[in-house]
Amino acid sequence: MQEQIIRTEYSELMQKAYIDYAMSVIVDRALPDVRDGLKPVQRRVLYDMHELGIHYDKPYRKSARIVGDTMGKYHPHGDSSIYDALVVMAQDFKKGMPLVDGHGNFGSIEGDGQAAMRYTEARLQKVTEQIFLADLDKNVIDYRPNFDETEKEPVVLPVRIPNLLVNGAEGIAVGMATSIPPHNLGEVIEAVEAYIKNPDITVEELMEYVKGPDFPTGGIVVNKDDLAEIYTTGTGKIKIRGRVEVEDLKGGKKAIVVTEIPYPMVGANIGKFLNDVYALVETKKATDIVDISNQSSKEGIRIVIELRKGADVEYIKNLLYKKTRLEDTFGVNMLAVCDGRPETLSLRDIIRHHVNFQYEVNTRKYTTLLKKEQDKKEIQEGLIKACDVMDLIIEILRGSKNIQDAKRCLTLGDTSNIKFKHRLSEKSASLLRFTERQAQAILEMRLYKLIGLEIEALMKEHETTIRNIEKYEKLLGSRLAMAKEIMKELAGYKKEYARKRRTSIENAKEIVIEEKKIEEQDVVFLMNRFGYVKTVDVATFERNLDAAREESRYIIPCKNTGKICIFTDKGQLHTLKVMDVPFGKFRDKGIPVDNISTYSSEKEQMLLVASMDYLRNTMIFMASSDGMLKQVKGEEFDVAKRNTVATKLNEGASLLKVQAVTGMESVVMETKDGMFLRFQIMEVPEKKKTAVGVRGMKIAPDDRLREVYILQEGDSLEVERHGSVVNLSRLRMAKRDGKGTKR
Repeated sequence: MQEQIIRTEYSELMQKAYIDYAMSVIVDRALPDVRDGLKPVQRRVLYDMHELGIHYDKPYRKSARIVGDTMGKYHPHGDSSIYDALVVMAQDFKKGMPLVDGHGNFGSIEGDGQAAMRYTEARLQKVTEQIFLADLDKNVIDYRPNFDETEKEPVVLPVRIPNLLVNGAEGIAVGMATSIPPHNLGEVIEAVEAYIKNPDITVEELMEYVKGPDFPTGGIVVNKDDLAEIYTTGTGKIKIRGRVEVEDLKGGKKAIVVTEIPYPMVGANIGKFLNDVYALVETKKATDIVDISNQSSKEGIRIVIELRKGADVEYIKNLLYKKTRLEDTFGVNMLAVCDGRPETLSLRDIIRHHVNFQYEVNTRKYTTLLKKEQDKKEIQEGLIKACDVMDLIIEILRGSKNIQDAKRCLTLGDTSNIKFKHRLSEKSASLLRFTERQAQAILEMRLYKLIGLEIEALMKEHETTIRNIEKYEKLLGSRLAMAKEIMKELAGYKKEYARKRRTSIENAKEIVIEEKKIEEQDVVFLMNRFGYVKTVDVATFERNLDAAREESRYIIPCKNTGKICIFTDKGQLHTLKVMDVPFGKFRDKGIPVDNISTYSSEKEQMLLVASMDYLRNTMIFMASSDGMLKQVKGEEFDVAKRNTVATKLNEGASLLKVQAVTGMESVVMETKDGMFLRFQIMEVPEKKKTAVGVRGMKIAPDDRLREVYILQEGDSLEVERHGSVVNLSRLRMAKRDGKGTKR
């Protein structure tokens, strides 16, 4: 075979390949179909369970069997993704209407993981079989070959309710994601009925039935007025609050009890909520909280927050809503696959697609049933007719040499190969004109069918068949009759499976927390050589002055409302609020500064620690390891961020010196080879913190900067280098950017 080389632009090839990949993920993996509200993996799991016969009234089967069978027949991807889909469909705290009946550990609302698939078992829910998998034998949907073309799988399941709304959906595709909240089954069915009666109904009118989301975890939706726009555009944000109750405790105390949580809190975010409450207590923002305990069980959520006697309960409730996940946001993006492509849908669009799908499913169903009844009618009419001439038929059968001769006589009246006892019988036989199906049924009929009661039953069955044919023809010939049939089915589902709404829908005012004003006072910030920090009041510090000076690495007078700034050799500035630093007794150990700031003692080294109030009125001198110098106004470091860049550094350089200066000092730069250069600090220009600075000294290529000293007027500082003592204050004053002198 001759080799064929196709030349193409690489960018075009990549673009086509990426688009193919993206569409594959969007349509075949991540997004649900608007018709059945299921992703492909969910659809395949349910269909496989149906094919395996794991019905609601049959014993449970191992999850591993279901996962393996689904993976081998329909879904050639990782077993974990299939099992995760199975688990989610069984979790009543994630699905408004669970589709799988799980037996064993299928995880918990608090984020505990499910047991391995070899330990758990599952079967279909009754609702799944009745609403999702019924009528598969009536040609109601199309099938397509599976991945290796050895099996057939459904393109979509004949779901009879808008599952996309009832159970919602979440999925991340390539460049897009879907996030649809669950809704109340009864309300959704009412909305579908309203649309069937009036296809021109608006979203606002549909919302008279669908009040809003109905989360399985309950809670309170607090932005009711925003829902109309969300359901019209298909996008928006829903604000949900947990439901709390106030209980009286002994001693006049009260407790705030969380009984329902916001839907986004399901899982690990319950632990995050507890940690947020702990943080409020530790930072003294919620000093009235004395204890918090998670008493949740299988019966439901119960998180108890115990308060001090006389605590402001309303303030604490508002604080929890504002500062923790007790009020959260659910981002809505009602994206689904419609006609093979992703589309953002409104509430009305979803119901419209569902109703159209129901007409299609029911049309195919009743067309199939009508064909079966018509075939049945043909056979029944043949058998009834045969009962009237049964003696003749028996004579034909006894006079036939083979079954073909008998069938020809019954269908065509051909008597040439049949012996008759009487010529009159032969003449009567020549008039017979049964159809092929009727003749076959007559030949297969058993003699007991000739009993009078059996003939009577056949007549009744024929009457039923006639009525069914009339019914099916009426349904197929009248859209109004079909609509009534669909609504009748929906009413049955509503009666059997609808439940009361769990989530309340209301408008609530935006919570505004008036921060309790902290009484400003002077404190002293102390950091020991191990990096533990604390604050004490001024009187305590003065009583322990000698011990404080001996034990502390940094002693910084400041206000309790101020900030502490930490400059590091990486050119970073870390700030922490003084209020976040533990305040207490002098002998208290304190807390590692790493725990309450973005500073990491393992990755960087402190060069300067000072209060923001002090820095605000000073100039900061900075020197980097490559000899670059600058002065920066201290007010530039007054930033809101907890971590920011203090200075720009050249590649490979680090900060060597950071110090507050007055402008009257002198600078001494020392290199490894013993070169010293002294000059006035006023020669170092003022720069912005984002600047690198200017060169302070010409350093030989094989030499590097060792240290930078700042000398006050009158200082006498000596350093020992290479066996001799160098008095830095006696060095000749030179100009910046010189080579210096050898010492």
